[in-house]
Amino acid sequence: MGCVLCEHCTAACCRYLALPLDRPGSTRDYDDMRWYLMHEGISIFVEEGDWYIQVQAKCKKLGADYRCGVYETRPAICRAYEPKDCDYSGKPYGYDQLFTHPSQLEAYYEQRRGKKLGAPKEPPAGGPGKRSKKKKKTA
Repeated sequence: MGCVLCEHCTAACCRYLALPLDRPGSTRDYDDMRWYLMHEGISIFVEEGDWYIQVQAKCKKLGADYRCGVYETRPAICRAYEPKDCDYSGKPYGYDQLFTHPSQLEAYYEQRRGKKLGAPKEPPAGGPGKRSKKKKKTA
């Protein structure tokens, strides 16, 4: 390219945020992640064994020219961003796993656990919505 990448970039790095997630251990953890993926602009990825939720949301300080409106006082996370990590570079991103739709996470869960995620559990004894009542002892 021979020039500064930012001169050609549309600020891909300023259009999302990624936050760490605890590695899912229980069925409930996977089901919660499935729920996240049911929302627009949400994806989940695994990178070097660590799990993240990614939210598509443009930085409020990004200008119409794709430049940072607070460059001199930008947050530390922005200052630490390295050109080698640039989303514009065109290199494929090295996800271990990427989930953009609930069905992808469901398939991953089923492959790992051998059962479907989100399948309804058996109704409690006595039929749906009924709880078993303990009989009172009579003296």
